[in-house]
Amino acid sequence: MEVKKLSISWQFLVVLVVTLQILSALDLDPYRVLGVSRTASQADIKKAYKKLAREWHPDKNKDPGAEDKFIQISKAYEILSNEEKRSNYDHYGDAGENQGYQKQQQQREYRFRHFHENFYFDESFFHFPFNSERRDSIDEKYLLHFSHYVNEVVPDSFKKPYLIKITSDWCFSCIHIEPVWKEVVQELEGLGVGIGVVHAGYERRLAHHLGAHSTPSILGIINGKISFFHNAVVRENLRQFVDGLLPGNLVEKVTNKNYVRFLSGWQQENKPHVLLFDQVPVVPLLYKLTAFAYKDYLSFGYVHIGLRGAEEMTRQYNVNVYAPAILIFKEHINKPADVIQARGMKKQVIDDFITQNKYLLAARLTSQKLFHELCPVKRSHRQRKYCVLLLTPEATKLSKPFEAFLSFALANTQDTVRFVHVYSNRQQEFASTLIPDSDTFQGKSAVSILERRTTGGRVVYKTLEAPWTGSESDKFTLLGYLDQLRRDPALLSSEAVLPDLTDELAPIFLLRWFYSASDYISDCWDSIFHNNWREMMPLLSLVFSALFILFGTVIVQAFSDSNDERESNPPDKEEAREKAGKTEPSFTKENSSKIPKKGFVEVTELTDVTYTSNLVRLRPGHMNVVLILSNSTKTSLLQKFALEVYTFTGSSCLHFSFLSLDKHREWLEYLLEFAQDAAPILNQYDKHFMERDYTGYVLALNGHKKYFCLFKPQKAVEEEEAMGSCSDLDSSLHLGESRGKSPCGLGPRPIKGKLSKLSLWMERLLEGSLQRFYIPSWPELD
Repeated sequence: MEVKKLSISWQFLVVLVVTLQILSALDLDPYRVLGVSRTASQADIKKAYKKLAREWHPDKNKDPGAEDKFIQISKAYEILSNEEKRSNYDHYGDAGENQGYQKQQQQREYRFRHFHENFYFDESFFHFPFNSERRDSIDEKYLLHFSHYVNEVVPDSFKKPYLIKITSDWCFSCIHIEPVWKEVVQELEGLGVGIGVVHAGYERRLAHHLGAHSTPSILGIINGKISFFHNAVVRENLRQFVDGLLPGNLVEKVTNKNYVRFLSGWQQENKPHVLLFDQVPVVPLLYKLTAFAYKDYLSFGYVHIGLRGAEEMTRQYNVNVYAPAILIFKEHINKPADVIQARGMKKQVIDDFITQNKYLLAARLTSQKLFHELCPVKRSHRQRKYCVLLLTPEATKLSKPFEAFLSFALANTQDTVRFVHVYSNRQQEFASTLIPDSDTFQGKSAVSILERRTTGGRVVYKTLEAPWTGSESDKFTLLGYLDQLRRDPALLSSEAVLPDLTDELAPIFLLRWFYSASDYISDCWDSIFHNNWREMMPLLSLVFSALFILFGTVIVQAFSDSNDERESNPPDKEEAREKAGKTEPSFTKENSSKIPKKGFVEVTELTDVTYTSNLVRLRPGHMNVVLILSNSTKTSLLQKFALEVYTFTGSSCLHFSFLSLDKHREWLEYLLEFAQDAAPILNQYDKHFMERDYTGYVLALNGHKKYFCLFKPQKAVEEEEAMGSCSDLDSSLHLGESRGKSPCGLGPRPIKGKLSKLSLWMERLLEGSLQRFYIPSWPELD
């Protein structure tokens, strides 16, 4: 072993000697090597280097002289990319590194001695990657780009977690973790974990967005939230990291003491319940990932077969204890609706099994989304989908009409018919549209057969003439209608437009606020304990300097104000002011908590002077609400804006500003390009585009996270339609000449009316339910 290690070290020593000789023998003009002029910019030099490096890379170019050429290119780029070395070369003909033959020899002897003693390679010494072709073949499949990450990875992270590696060229640590990374990727991808690779050299924007300042870095993304991996890169640590990303309440431990309660929760949760029987004491990661992917549709439980007391369930449901089994229960808890059992279950098999049993036999319509899924819109005559809908009052226990409807659905399962039910007292407007206005159905159940025609709510339907009691005659009547419907779709003669269903299972505002606050606190906690403090020192120094300057300014201002008041206000004037102050209204203690801290709204103008402090360097968690106005609408819009946002001024995290459209139109239009529904499409610009009226728009800008929310005036869409209808009129009647009036002679429109719904928008902003438009960086406010 010692001889083998010695031979390997001498091989590395020979490579090192040859490389040093080549580097020392290079006496070529770096400008000529890269093919750039002496006045070339850094961008031109970098572009030329990338092009030549790809062309002459030894792993891709099989020319015998490719390696020497690549070393020349790297050396030339090293000189020209450093301003100091480039300046030395322009003045003295070298980069300032070689100060004579004797010093060069001493450096070489020191390098050899240091190498021979420690056998250590500094990764910055070699400027070319090893085995890059093999690395590219591994990572090429998973490479991410910024648009792909924003449009696909982030939305998909609400269904499965993602494991992302940040890598780059000339990274020895990246090469070191490759075997472990490849093994983990093959295992976790088969379980359903998303994999991504970001090349920091080519996707610097995405790497900066993810917060990766060094390579290699490994991070996880789930529900749009980023978490960094901070342990040693070994298979077990990465597996535990992915397991830790998942919520802890996905799978409930089920025993013979709580299985009846668990399976009986289908009525309250409106979901099928899934039980996994296995011999391992810990819930398998594959099962957790499946539970996370289908958490909105099913509830999951785990039964450890080796646990004492599990024999009762295995005996009751006839489960083979020698192989994992998955049982799905719907409305009947005594017998599973479907069963699958096999050794070594694959993800695709489980997904197909779960997808076929996503809904209850007669699911309750609790939201408009569920209505779209269970009763899809008719697309063609061959894709007809009918919904048999039971409208019944809510009851604590299963009523006889519902049990009869459930048994009828179990006996008449068809691909073209879906059985659902609705609580008429919870969805009163929806139910009243389908039930006839008569005392016959008062407090009773009714059955309707409907077919959706449009996504806007238009349906054709047929309601049974008599209330549904669940008798045999009712079942026979309903069965006759379904048989007739197969032959004659015109049976559905009635037509109506259904209102949207109320989301019955949506969390209340306080819970959503609590979840958002807990996520924010956890992010801050993680950033405090895992950030690189050396990188944060400049920021901390800047913060303390700003606080010191601010504290000194406040003290000086306080002393100067007190002196000015003493000089300008004699005692008699101060007494008069005190008497006058007694007549002014003051807030009592009872209502002081219900009003803002200030009696006015502080609105500052967003200019190039205040742009950096009010937006670019805005503290995390703070937002700037900016009103867009023009010189002609400034007074009226500011008054209405102050009235609408006054109740929100109590929050110290909100700042209010206004932006002049006459000065900064280009900045606003650049931002609106990232809001697809607000910015005009490139090939649909109208002739009034340069005079488009953006007054009344409100932007909520988050400077730290680089996104904004958009409020469009109440009549913005109506005005755009009016402009389209006026395209045939005289060209002199354009938007710039009629900003005070609506086009086509519709008469004057109130400017203040644009902000009539701003307060409702502000409430949604604080709830976090508004759509966010992310931007790469804030543009300059010129």
